[in-house]
Amino acid sequence: MSGDLLESIKLIAFDVDGVFTDGRFYLSDSGVESKAFNTQDGLGIRKLLNSGIAVAVISGRKSAAVAKRMSELGVKHLAEGCPDKIIALDEIISSLKISASECAYVGDDVSDLPLLNYVGVSIAVANAVPELHLKCDYSTSANGGFGAVREVCELILTAQSQ
Repeated sequence: MSGDLLESIKLIAFDVDGVFTDGRFYLSDSGVESKAFNTQDGLGIRKLLNSGIAVAVISGRKSAAVAKRMSELGVKHLAEGCPDKIIALDEIISSLKISASECAYVGDDVSDLPLLNYVGVSIAVANAVPELHLKCDYSTSANGGFGAVREVCELILTAQSQ
């Protein structure tokens, strides 16, 4: 992918399940959910935030584990339980006074397609469903939960020489 597309990115938004995680979640007999996050992905998020690039997480599901992890990383834009991810992104970009063309989104499944088609740069993780790889501007070499988020962070930081 051309670095030119990434030079204008002011916000990168991520799905959670299958992007920050490998797509699995653990549910105990008592109903407690847990997820595994990659620490290298976390450092990539911190590097983006420290460089002045906004980060958002937009997920169709709600999870206390996600809210806690994003809080730890300093991610201020968290939209969970979103039936319409475009509406969630529009609220975020309105507050930041930027346009959708200045945003990138990273997804893994067909529910992400409307938002991937809406933003300036669309990115699929390596383990995304085949339809996403056909539609996205870039596909990571790493799977979700195994460094895909960090790969995207580094890609953007390199393109913006930060």
